[in-house]
Amino acid sequence: QVQLVESGGGLVQHGGSLRLSCAASGSGFRINTMGWYRQAPGEQRELVAYITAGGTTNYADSVKGRFTISRDNAKNTIDLQMNSLKPEDTAVYYCNADIRVIGRVWGKGTLVTVSS
Repeated sequence: QVQLVESGGGLVQHGGSLRLSCAASGSGFRINTMGWYRQAPGEQRELVAYITAGGTTNYADSVKGRFTISRDNAKNTIDLQMNSLKPEDTAVYYCNADIRVIGRVWGKGTLVTVSS
């Protein structure tokens, strides 16, 4: 069984930075794409960024130039460096992984709050 565990959320002021991490635990699996999604109160869950096993990245327009996703395939981890944070970035951030044979797996989420 594969589990994703996020860390690094918290409270930060407008313009500040946070770094989120996600680690996949378990054994005998291979991961294709990993990514971060977020869900603000009353809103639908939306893609923030993803990274393929080969390192190709994609970002939501709202975070381009501010957020950077990175990946360590050997450790099955991804990070999301978030800079120049805005109050509208406030949300629960979820890690997601597309795992071969198993399918998509979600973490439980970590809360990011950006104060104005």
